[in-house]
Amino acid sequence: MEYSPEDEILIEDKWQELVEACRKAKVCRRDDDWQFVRRAYFLAKEAHKGVRRRSGEPYVIHPIEVALICVREIGLGKKSVVAALLHDVVEDTDYTVEDIAHAFTPKIASMVDGLTKMSGVFNADTSEQAEYFRKVLLTLSDDVRVIIIKIADRLHNMRTLGAMPHNKQIKITSETIYLFVPLAYRLGLHAIKSELEDLCMKYRFPEEYAAIEQKIEDTRGERQQYIERFMAPIREVLDRNKFQYEMTARVKSVYSIWNKMRRKEIPFEEVYDLFAIRIVFKALPFPSEKTQCWQVYSCVTDIYTPKPDRLRDWISIPKSNGYEALHSTVMGPDGIWVEVQVRTERMDDIAERGFAAHWKYKHASIAAEEDGLDKWLKKVRDALNSPTENALEFLDNFKLSLYKSDMVVFTPKGEPQSLPYGATVLDFAYEIHTKIGDHAIGAKINHRTMPVTARLNSGDQVEVITAENARPKAEWLDTVVTSKARQAIQDFLKRERENNIEYGMELLQQRLAEYNVTLSGRVLRKLMPAYDCRNKDELYSKIGAGIINLDNLDKLLKENSSRKILKFWKLLIPGSNAEEDTDIDLDDEAASLDDTAVVEDSASEPEFVMAECCEPIPGDRVVGYRDAQSGRIIVHKSTCDTLIRLAAQFGDNIIKEEDIKWSQQKAVSYLATVEIRGIDRTGIILDLTKLITQDFSINMRAISVQSHDGIFEGTISIYVQDIDSLNVLLDNIRKIKGIDRVKRLLNT
Repeated sequence: MEYSPEDEILIEDKWQELVEACRKAKVCRRDDDWQFVRRAYFLAKEAHKGVRRRSGEPYVIHPIEVALICVREIGLGKKSVVAALLHDVVEDTDYTVEDIAHAFTPKIASMVDGLTKMSGVFNADTSEQAEYFRKVLLTLSDDVRVIIIKIADRLHNMRTLGAMPHNKQIKITSETIYLFVPLAYRLGLHAIKSELEDLCMKYRFPEEYAAIEQKIEDTRGERQQYIERFMAPIREVLDRNKFQYEMTARVKSVYSIWNKMRRKEIPFEEVYDLFAIRIVFKALPFPSEKTQCWQVYSCVTDIYTPKPDRLRDWISIPKSNGYEALHSTVMGPDGIWVEVQVRTERMDDIAERGFAAHWKYKHASIAAEEDGLDKWLKKVRDALNSPTENALEFLDNFKLSLYKSDMVVFTPKGEPQSLPYGATVLDFAYEIHTKIGDHAIGAKINHRTMPVTARLNSGDQVEVITAENARPKAEWLDTVVTSKARQAIQDFLKRERENNIEYGMELLQQRLAEYNVTLSGRVLRKLMPAYDCRNKDELYSKIGAGIINLDNLDKLLKENSSRKILKFWKLLIPGSNAEEDTDIDLDDEAASLDDTAVVEDSASEPEFVMAECCEPIPGDRVVGYRDAQSGRIIVHKSTCDTLIRLAAQFGDNIIKEEDIKWSQQKAVSYLATVEIRGIDRTGIILDLTKLITQDFSINMRAISVQSHDGIFEGTISIYVQDIDSLNVLLDNIRKIKGIDRVKRLLNT
């Protein structure tokens, strides 16, 4: 289908916009450069001729927009512009990678190939998603621009997401918040990260987004007056000290405000750090940038008193994504705390444009040292060279490496090591070397002996204690937070399990031979339930590890174990018919069942169950996830972190909120956990439990209360019918004398 004259005008206008952006950014310095970019544009226009996006606009507008983002918002060069223009050509048309290499260069073809591979990451069969992603990471470790262009591609797709159906919006926003947002953060693309977060919220929670946006707008005038009053004396001092600077106020993003409101359970009016003051100055050749930043900081704190525990020095030790700045919170007029950020122009360029700016300044430096981004890319290469048992496991492990590493600890020799907050001795040990982690038995933290599971704090000095006979344990996986440590432990346990399986099978065959019995499926069907194993590998592994001894093997071989097998399969496959089995322990059986509530129990409908990770109740905004194995639909809160991960990895299994059918039976109750805090007094717990159990006839599942210095805090798990009945209960609890705070705990 040919484009209309109006379409041609739209395409030409957008192309001229890109030309102007390239000219302004000095992307093309010679005629050859312009010819290079023009050829890419005409090839893209020809390849996508007549094709339209879901929004109705000509498809070629999309690659031009992606190229514009690369130039205007990230600062990439001509090769990236060409790759961006061609990024969908190989995937969507008859052109091949070889055609691109012939028409342009092998490097451009390699970048387009990497982008084409990435297009399948979230669209292929779920078992292939991480495999695609691994291929993309191979490209990333070779050329980071591929991932940056893909982030630009995702940003434009998010900006036009309104044309997609709701279930696709859930899938795409989940992918974005799960992977692309932390990727953008890791590559230093702060502005893009914030916009992606805002767009995810806009499509997932449109009402909340609109409400916060309106409140920001309503308070703009009052806020601007305060900002001017706050900045006036700082301007006077900086001018007097002859700094060349620009001072602006930055309002928090809508997503950031919403996240804080949700996390702290507070209304918009109680978010006091709505804005921050940013001072960006032109650094002189002498003294050092660091010294000049502290001079600006001193000018500010001569006027306003700083909050001692809110000083963040990312100049002495930059963030792992290259971010450098001084952040301080000071007491402004009218008793309001205000954050002030101090940066040089170079630091600001890196903060806003990320990796592209970092690379520009790095190459400009004669003595460029390895920094946080270089170290992270090295970790990516190491991860790619490590075998992994499961593709999705690899994706989850890699995602861990995207989180910020702002905590710095020190080796015994005083060498700094960046780790994520919450990291343990084990994370530190594996960061130094895999062998040190594998053989760790303890540590000296600031010269005090501590276990390997001890959490580290910024500034700790750590010495790992090892023993040659020590080995990783499965429980360590619940402790470590870095992908390197997790991968190393999983690799060791996998090797150990394979060795145990081989040894266990040999041991079982030897023992069976003593009774003239050959290892067979019939024998295994007797032994698996007897030793409480669900498959033969588990049986072999436990025998090889010494968990199962075979002292009673002869007795088991003679015994008719059909009843035990029946019990075993009944527990393994819920719903199987085993009425004749009178020996089944009902308590044991009940313990094996999933402790979730049924939302809709009609036999003609799929089974809906409540997710234990977030405990939704009727009235919450929810999304369903169809479990591929059981066919059940697991109902999550729409804000649940687990749901976001599932939607990112298994987007086709997502069920929209309107398709969730809550049970209409009044007998069905849902678990909710409430946090309480107040002044400790005699009888307050009695009043509380009386209100819940007698006045409201609500069952309590658990109560936990601690008292200290006249204050009590605790949690109560209760069964309620819906969000309205819970809110009524909370309102009445607030009326009890001495209760200071009561809120529902959000398990997300």
